[in-house]
Amino acid sequence: MNKTAIILGASGLTGGILLQKLIEDSRYSTIKLFSRTRIEGLPKKVIQFIGDLLDFEQFSTDFIADEVYCCIGTTAKKTPDKKLYKKIDYGIPVAAAKLAKENDIPTFLVISAMGANKASSVFYNRTKGEMEQDVLQQGIMNTSILRPSLIGGKRNERRVLEKIGIVVFKIIQPLFIGPLKKYKIINAESIAQAMLNLANNTSNTEVIITSNDIIQLAKNK
Repeated sequence: MNKTAIILGASGLTGGILLQKLIEDSRYSTIKLFSRTRIEGLPKKVIQFIGDLLDFEQFSTDFIADEVYCCIGTTAKKTPDKKLYKKIDYGIPVAAAKLAKENDIPTFLVISAMGANKASSVFYNRTKGEMEQDVLQQGIMNTSILRPSLIGGKRNERRVLEKIGIVVFKIIQPLFIGPLKKYKIINAESIAQAMLNLANNTSNTEVIITSNDIIQLAKNK
């Protein structure tokens, strides 16, 4: 195969792991990154398009591929301004989905969050829910929305409260059985692998994929 993949958010934890997997995967001859900053030291099969992702139309002619992996996401700490937060966590994925539809890209995968609900009274959950709704409205043939719980993995940035939360979750994880399985910590590695598996198994009928299902999908290498 000589597939082309697009990654949004390749500088983040999950996106970075996914990027490495795609580089090593012989099915992909071209990987396109769309971001604000350049990542150094990447092989020739990776092409980088640098610009403002809040002005997505500038990428319209280059946004052509077989698959789009949207790993974009910020946090309340990094982006306390709610208007800017929504432009990132809602605006970028929806703009990317619209462009994918316009350019006949058949596969679109996006990371959302557990608790996403367009009717939620919680701003962050509501934003994710609205994003999911408007991504699905594009009608892209193979759309997968992943809803991970707390994501574990080594980040370059310091997130003190999140680290504390992960430690606490690890202690109480044995209590998460049955319906509570979806609340277990999930490694970014599992999310990246699940996305790759989903993109290469278009017979999957599930659109919304919760954390425990992401873990199972990641095992099917």
